[in-house]
Amino acid sequence: MAILFISFLSMIAAELPVYHYQMMPLRRAQSGSCTEEELRRAYLRTHQLPMLTVIRIMGPHLFGVSIPALSLSAWAIAHGDLNLPSTDLLSAAVGAILVSAMHALIEYFLAADAVSPMLETLIETGAKRGIILSLEGRILISLRMKLIISLVLLGVFPLILFTLANEIRLAQQNTVFAAGYWQWVVLILVVSVAISIFGAILLWKNILKPMELLQKSLREIEQGRMDKAVPDPFSDEFSRLIAGMNHMRKGLLERDRVNASLVESYFATLATALDARDPYTAGHSLRVAHYACTIAELTGESPLFIDRVKRSALLHDIGKIGVRDDVLLKPERLTSEEFEQIKKHPALGEEILKQVQPEEAMAPLLPGVRSHHERYDGRGYPDGLAGEHIPKLGRIIAVADAFDAMTSDRPYRLGMDKKAALQILREGAGIQWDPFYAEVFLEWAQARWTREVMFDLTAATKLQS
Repeated sequence: MAILFISFLSMIAAELPVYHYQMMPLRRAQSGSCTEEELRRAYLRTHQLPMLTVIRIMGPHLFGVSIPALSLSAWAIAHGDLNLPSTDLLSAAVGAILVSAMHALIEYFLAADAVSPMLETLIETGAKRGIILSLEGRILISLRMKLIISLVLLGVFPLILFTLANEIRLAQQNTVFAAGYWQWVVLILVVSVAISIFGAILLWKNILKPMELLQKSLREIEQGRMDKAVPDPFSDEFSRLIAGMNHMRKGLLERDRVNASLVESYFATLATALDARDPYTAGHSLRVAHYACTIAELTGESPLFIDRVKRSALLHDIGKIGVRDDVLLKPERLTSEEFEQIKKHPALGEEILKQVQPEEAMAPLLPGVRSHHERYDGRGYPDGLAGEHIPKLGRIIAVADAFDAMTSDRPYRLGMDKKAALQILREGAGIQWDPFYAEVFLEWAQARWTREVMFDLTAATKLQS
């Protein structure tokens, strides 16, 4: 009893300082004057507490008891105050390590459960101060390690304790079985450890596969690829998780569809509102968007780029909102001064769209809005860019805009015949317009309107007959 009492006191003396040191960040975080760094340190320390509990049990807790107990017991045996074989001290030392390991395993999971309310409190405290507390995917101890260690401890250590107890009992009885005892014990322990590790690995692989599927699905969602459902070959709780993931995918797809529809409506409404200012240009932005997208599709551009072409073309004349009505709606030809006012609309349109939030949503469209009146020979406006220095969006929209402008009626002139407008495009390719995009549009337009004329002639012939 004296040995146990002294050992218990030494354990407390060794463990308490370590415990107070481990808890120090949490105590600082509880004060109203803690800094952001102290709050983040407390959050990390709370996550670390289960593992620190294991270290504390396997360190000062174990050695604070076992070293004094073993030392005092050895001294008592040497002085004849304890009637025990000295070999029992070795068994006691091994048994203490095993019991501490089992104790640490249980305390790990109890501590992991106990820190949850503490973490919630710290997160709420941080949120009130505008601080987001998160490990951001950092893994302090892997699930694989927890599974293997737990299964080995639960499967093998009780067996070792039982083996030690039997060895002591057999040694006391001095039976013939004691002689070959450890040969069988070692064989059984080796087999047991191998089975436990193998079982832990199989269990881990069984858990790892659905986890990898879920992680892959999350990465796809993050990248915007939500059209493919997660396969579900599982019959345990992971099946419910995957079903929830697929349900979430469907919800996100529907939300994106609605958002895309709203965005398309937004751009079309802006373009229609702009065209409504001038009855002679009604539908101009929609037609320019159609022609520009056709050019982009025929040149093999990506769907993302084609979408940018469409939106930029719809808003390419948005800067005309800032042009006075007496200039924009003038029925006669513009004077030089009035034309200078009109020439400001590309740069003004860019400035208007820069005010739309979020900025990154409009940024890809700005080059087309600003540069759709640049000329391939460098004599355009507002920047006088030439050739390949003109953004691709601007070069494509310039061709579409010019063709629709030439074929649309104006107060001071009627729209050109399509054939005449195409001839002007052909003559200006490489001078006013990008020769590549002009040629692509010319081939498409000629093929399209040739088919339309043939269809009209066929229809007229049938009607006459």
